[in-house]
Amino acid sequence: MRRILIVGGGYAGFYTAWRLEKKLRRSSAEVTLVDPRPYMTYQPFLPEVAAGSVEARHVAVSLRGHLRRTSIIAGSVTSIDHAHRTATVRLPGGPDRRIDYDTIVVTAGAVTRTFAIPGVAEDAIGLKHVEEAVAIRDRLLTAFERAAALPPGPDRRRLLTVTVVGGGFTGVEGFGELLSLATALLASYPELTLPDLAFHLVEADGRVLPEVTDDVARWVVRHLERRGAHVHLDTQLVSAVDGHIVLSTGEKYDNELLIWTAGNAANPIVATHTDLPSDDQGQLRVRADLRIGTDDAPIPDAWAAGDNAAVPDLTSPVSGTRTMPNAQHAVRQGKRLAANIVADLNGRRVKPYRHHSLGVVATLGLGHGVFQYRRLVVKGLPAWLMHRGYHVLAVPTWERKIRVLLVWLSALLFGRDTVSMAAVQHPRAAFAAAGTPGPAGDRVPPRPDRTPARVR
Repeated sequence: MRRILIVGGGYAGFYTAWRLEKKLRRSSAEVTLVDPRPYMTYQPFLPEVAAGSVEARHVAVSLRGHLRRTSIIAGSVTSIDHAHRTATVRLPGGPDRRIDYDTIVVTAGAVTRTFAIPGVAEDAIGLKHVEEAVAIRDRLLTAFERAAALPPGPDRRRLLTVTVVGGGFTGVEGFGELLSLATALLASYPELTLPDLAFHLVEADGRVLPEVTDDVARWVVRHLERRGAHVHLDTQLVSAVDGHIVLSTGEKYDNELLIWTAGNAANPIVATHTDLPSDDQGQLRVRADLRIGTDDAPIPDAWAAGDNAAVPDLTSPVSGTRTMPNAQHAVRQGKRLAANIVADLNGRRVKPYRHHSLGVVATLGLGHGVFQYRRLVVKGLPAWLMHRGYHVLAVPTWERKIRVLLVWLSALLFGRDTVSMAAVQHPRAAFAAAGTPGPAGDRVPPRPDRTPARVR
């Protein structure tokens, strides 16, 4: 049997394995997928998870639940030696394991790009994983509870101050959704008012949303500012020590919640721990048919797709353009990659990846959105409905689609669920605070007599 190893269970890896199960006979290949998480995260929904519009578990697609014929290994690939067709996997709490393969598919994705800014490593939260989105929501809700108990002043102001660094799609969508949540929460907290809120979006470039035109990007900034946001363009974060924000413009303020969405960086496994060819940005060199290598020197039995691959964009009129690192491309690349692997195994010709963009759509909060396809621009509620419609169709499996639709329907009828579960992040705190019994059990009060009364 042909041994196929898939490194990474994100969009591209999940869809590659899913399609291989449908196209390959059981006797023809053995597919193994390695990922440290047991699920694929549908990342476009993470801003709505942070705002409480989508349940966290509904954006996590179980790998074992949907890849029934694929062997799933919970671990991280630490090195790839394609010359000898082996990969090293680090298992959680266990020894490293060597996996032999015949064909490798590298879909390890990217990692969050960070910089050595004081305070960021200690205080910032990313928005790349579902756990981070849940933590952001709980911290914002907890901050409202604490602020409502304080008199007006700097302490209250700090608790209700949020800073998002990065003006790409993740940053802008997350910022807009959290602003929408915070504004809606004011109805439940009569002690607080709109001027108590301070939401800052910090972007080092001179504009936001690089995938849309300049006019649309400027409209997004004006729209957010009309809702009370502070948008800092051509601005960098200088320091965030102890929650005190210092910007490159000289502005300073105290902050409670710092969210880091300043782009992606190359996966270190791809960039430095493999003999497969990569470019100066740490991405694997990939041909248009998703085979690793160049047109003149393809690498046999090696394929890649998604954010860790420099996939040529054949639809662009500019030579050398690469496809954008987004979900729209990763999903379709995974499907094309699976079809090409099957074709290659059966001696048929493979096809290049070519996808014309369907446009870009972004949520800016409940009832607010923007959509652009070439010169067509839709704003406001219609764009927000388009955003929801597109992503509920794009999220994999009918089971997840129905769950998300049911949550949206319940939110429409009863509003968002605004209960903070921040204590979940420290599950043993209450137990540890209760203490443990001493040698004679004197630290635990005697148990009251609970003998039931006799029933006559």
